[in-house]
Order: sequence, then structure tokens, then C-alpha cells
Amino acid sequence: MARVELNVSLNRVEGDLELAVTLDDGVVAEARTIGTMYRGFEQILIGRAPRDALVITPRVCGICGTAHLYSSALALERAWGAVPPPNATRIRNLCLMAEGIQNDLRQTFLFFTPDFCNPRYAAEPWFDEMMAAFEPFRGAIYLETLAVTRKVVQIVAHFGGQWPHSSYMAPGGVTLPADLRRISACRAVLDDAQRWYEQRIIGAPLERWLALDKAEDYFAWLDAPAHAASALGMLSRCVRALGLHRSAAGAKHMLSYGAWRDPATTDADATLLASGFYDGETGAIAPLDQTQINEHVRHSWFRHYEGGRHPWNGETIPNYEPGGDRYTWSKAPRYGDKVVQTGPLAELLIGGDPLIASLNALEGGGAWLRQFARARRIAHEFLHARRMLDQLAADLSGEHFIPPANEADGDGYGLIMAARGALGHWIKIKDGVIEKYQIVTPTAWNASPRDSAGQPGHWEQSLVGVEVRDPDDPVEIGHIIRSHDPCLVCTVHMLDTGRKVHFNA
Repeated sequence: MARVELNVSLNRVEGDLELAVTLDDGVVAEARTIGTMYRGFEQILIGRAPRDALVITPRVCGICGTAHLYSSALALERAWGAVPPPNATRIRNLCLMAEGIQNDLRQTFLFFTPDFCNPRYAAEPWFDEMMAAFEPFRGAIYLETLAVTRKVVQIVAHFGGQWPHSSYMAPGGVTLPADLRRISACRAVLDDAQRWYEQRIIGAPLERWLALDKAEDYFAWLDAPAHAASALGMLSRCVRALGLHRSAAGAKHMLSYGAWRDPATTDADATLLASGFYDGETGAIAPLDQTQINEHVRHSWFRHYEGGRHPWNGETIPNYEPGGDRYTWSKAPRYGDKVVQTGPLAELLIGGDPLIASLNALEGGGAWLRQFARARRIAHEFLHARRMLDQLAADLSGEHFIPPANEADGDGYGLIMAARGALGHWIKIKDGVIEKYQIVTPTAWNASPRDSAGQPGHWEQSLVGVEVRDPDDPVEIGHIIRSHDPCLVCTVHMLDTGRKVHFNA
């Protein structure tokens, strides 16, 4: 048996991920995900005024700043008993949806599809078609995606003044009301983006696309000329031809905090798409219980504690110990004792999308379905963003901010579905300042290391069994990890051999 050890460096926006992979006869036998950067946002927040979190946490990520701001505002509102008015929730949702649309399009057509332009696939019958559409800086869809997504985030700028790193949400609402000028401007942006999505990405009107509810109906539709020529049609045929619909399922269980708060109710837990825990062994969906969330550090470079701790009781104290069995700056979140995955697949499956449920039941949640769900979620984002604008237009005199009645000490949490999956902020306020602040990101769930019981994380499970044809060009690993949206840049930087593969600009 030939055993090969690979250290694979994956470029992300933050550039902070490596994978240690063991190949037995060219097949992944074991994998470890390594977060190489300690950032320490939780430590920065300790001792600060609670509202400082609204400015600091959107800087956690250059892509998901709206999501972090939203989670932070929800955590403070829960701690102080504040209830935002419906229009504030509509504006927050609209901006989160805009951020999601830009991310889902960029991740799909700037980060995931370039791997299929790898010279490895030059002899495949679909290669020329993929190059014409997705070649970085040259392909038609690639260039169009850049143009469209630049405009979509203007929606956030209309209410937040800028994107990313905006701070326009506060406990009790948002800083600007909706008016006809902003609503008209946002409608124009949405109209243009949706028209392009319908014509170039799915090849059909939004209503027809969302009406598809069975796997067999989609497979029949895949051969219809309009969808076959669309970006998603091309991508699906290519990815499925490589067998990625039946590989890399990883963790069976899934977690969703529920997409978008419901503005029609004061129930802080009510969402437009349902939250929950999907049990991959039984197929049952249980209500979300945030008390089940805990984080382990047994294999992480943090001060050790036994077992897992709920974020309210957690700590993030660095303790770098190279050379042992600790190998990452990431913690290992678990739901109870379960390893879970999160992202658009979990969001739509738990949220009740019948087509995603049908495909998952038929083939399981492989790399193709994860990416397909991301493209499908864009349609839900367009649909609900338009509803938010319609509701704002019907209630222009509605309040956008109700200040908290008091800002006493207390505990709070804010849970939302960010572009990459379940995002949670937990805060403890004591003597008027932040005593504890813990953030559990979507990538922490997916890229977690082993826990106290030795259970590998979701990515580590996904990679086991994957065949790598060429260790000098492990593009198969890129397909799988990128299907989770780890925020890669378009230059491929796969293997730490000193040789990098670049696409010509």
C-alpha cells in the first residue's frame, strides 16, 4: 500500500485554512482541517461597552458583515428585552438577503466553477462549454457575475451607508427608515438581478423554477433546452458526470437556525423558513434547542477544559501547543454529541423546500446537492426580498426604531442563517460591560476538528474515501471543500510544494 501525506493550503478570503490529508493508494484515508490563524475577537470584546459589539463584530468577516451585525443586534435585544418594530426587521432581512444573493452568486461562479476549467478535464465533452462560461476573468458568466453582484450590495448601502462593515442596526431597530426613494432604488436593483438570474442562471421564470418539487421532474427539466443552456444546467451536468452527486456527504446530521426573522410577530424565535435539527439517521426534524450547542477544545490550541461547553460558559483563551495532538485554532462545535453540517442545503431541507428534500432523499447530500442548494436559495432570496419591499411600501409610516426600555445586565443570544450557514453570537453583560462574548460561525461547524470523543468534524468526514488522481494537483479536494463555501479566491493554490497553479488573467 502506498501512503502519501499531503498538506493542502486552501486560499480563502482570510487565507486561514489548511488540510492535512493521508492518501492510501490514492484514496483519502484520514483528514484534518487546520485553522491557521488566531483572531481573538471574543477576547477583544471582554470589558467593553455592550454596544461596541455592533461595530467590532461586523469586522469578523469581509463577506458576512451584515450577518454578524444582525446576530449581535439580536443578542443585545434578547439581553435587554428589546423588540424591534416590523419595519426594522424587514429592512434587516432585505439587507441580509442582498448580502446572501451576492455571496451565493460569487461563491458559485467565481470560486466553485473555476475548478472545472482545470486542464485535467480538457478531454471531457463539456470542457469547452465550461471554459466559455466560467474561465476566470474571461468566461461570460464569470464576468457577468462580477457586474451583477457589485450592484446587488447597493441595497445594503441604501440603508447602511456602506458595505461591507456597516453598523446601521442597533438594539430596537435600524438607523434609517424606508422611504419611496430607497424602496424604488432597491426594486430596480432586484429587478435587474432577478432578470439576469432567470435568463442566464436557471433559464426559466422564478415561479416555474420554485414550482419544481420532485427530483425526477428536475432531471427531466435538466434536458430542456433553456435550462440545459443555462449556467446551472451546464454546471449540474458537468458535476454529475464526475460523480460528485454521490460523494462527500460527510456528517449525516444538519442544523439550521431558520432563515430571516418573521416581521409579523414579536416572537424572537419565529423565522420565515423553519429552524431545526435534521437527524440524518431517522430523517426526522426536531425543533431547534440552542442549549444543545457546545464547543470542544480537546484538539484545539486553546486552554483546555473537559468535554464541551455551551457558548455562555465558554472561553477563548489561546494556548498554542505545536507538535502534539492539537492541530487547529478552530473549536469543535457540536449539537448535543452530534457532528452536524450547516449551509444552504441544511437551510432549505429543514426549511421545507420540497425539491431539495426530494433530491436529498434520493441521492443524499453530496457535493453537487450542496452547491445546487446554494443556487436554489438565490430564488428564495429574490422572492422574500421582494416581499420585504412590498411590505415596507405598504407601511411607510411605520416605526423603524424603538429604543430599549433599559440596558441592564443580562444574557442574550442571536441566531441567524448567514450565507454559509448557522451563525450564533452569545453575550453575557455584567456591571454594564461585556463579561463574555462567544461567536460560533458556520465554518466552525463545517470545518471543526475532532471533539473530546475523537469524532472528526464534517469536512474531515467528507474527504474520507475521496480518490485523488494526482497529489500534485488535488482538484478533487477543492471540489468538495469549495462546495461548502469556504470563501476561496479565484487563484488556485492547492498544494504546499512551492508550485502554484494560476489561471491566466
